[in-house]
Amino acid sequence: MSIVHQHTIQLIECPRDAMQGWPHAIATADKIRYLNSLMKVGFHSLDFGSFVSPKAIPQMADTAMVLEGLDQSLVAKNQLLAIVANLRGAQTAMDYSAIQYIGFPFSLSPTFQLRNTNSSMEQSLETVQQIQLLCQANKKQLVLYLSMGFGNPYGDPYSSNLLIEWTETMAAMGIQIISLADTVGMASAQAIYNALAALVPRFSTTTIGVHLHSSANSFQEKIQAALDGGCQRIDGAIRGIGGCPMAQDQLVGNMDTLQLIPYLSAKGINLPINELALSEAMMIADQIFESKSNH
Repeated sequence: MSIVHQHTIQLIECPRDAMQGWPHAIATADKIRYLNSLMKVGFHSLDFGSFVSPKAIPQMADTAMVLEGLDQSLVAKNQLLAIVANLRGAQTAMDYSAIQYIGFPFSLSPTFQLRNTNSSMEQSLETVQQIQLLCQANKKQLVLYLSMGFGNPYGDPYSSNLLIEWTETMAAMGIQIISLADTVGMASAQAIYNALAALVPRFSTTTIGVHLHSSANSFQEKIQAALDGGCQRIDGAIRGIGGCPMAQDQLVGNMDTLQLIPYLSAKGINLPINELALSEAMMIADQIFESKSNH
């Protein structure tokens, strides 16, 4: 039985996720051109860049320059999201009025939390609290990603009770957007449905979303499971490029926005998408990514 409120789906485009693991340096001017085109499409928000260590993610070292180079008249009509991995990154992001959302990955797997942000879950929880206070003081919203939100490959404990407990902890801090991330593309459709069906009815004032990775042939069952579970927010990336640089599986990219839009539309979920702007963004994506895909 579907419990989705079909008119409330927010579609988030994630060029940051597409670019961060790309094996060739992408020119700042190309990033700006691509983001300017994406801002004309009509996405709910754009996960456009990150303030993280340039050593860890070299491709994102120019995020501030990219932000300053964007067409400001388009920025004014869009909502931008920047990912941070620590308090210092969050403090940097606070300086930019163009950024409405700050994303932080909090892992339900202690092993992955350490790998991803070089901190324990206890330290990360403290970081989340500090970032949430910063966001509240600076009129920004924290988007909390529960990574390994459907289980993990490390043998760390996972259960729907654990998921509910951590969501409760985050909601109690006033965090209103929580996205379950399938960091390495291992979640089954059933696991996706179970996780959302456990959370959505319990946290009615929290927007619960998904950041799924899938191969082209498993995307439909995963997205349907998310919709059936009541998901309100979906992350995608044009051409399905991207995924966690640590997943080491080139077949498991992001959900392909170009498949998501017609799929959602066929289900009666109409998104305010400008098709002409989307095809222009697609052409730019192909120039940036496809031309260098023989790596």
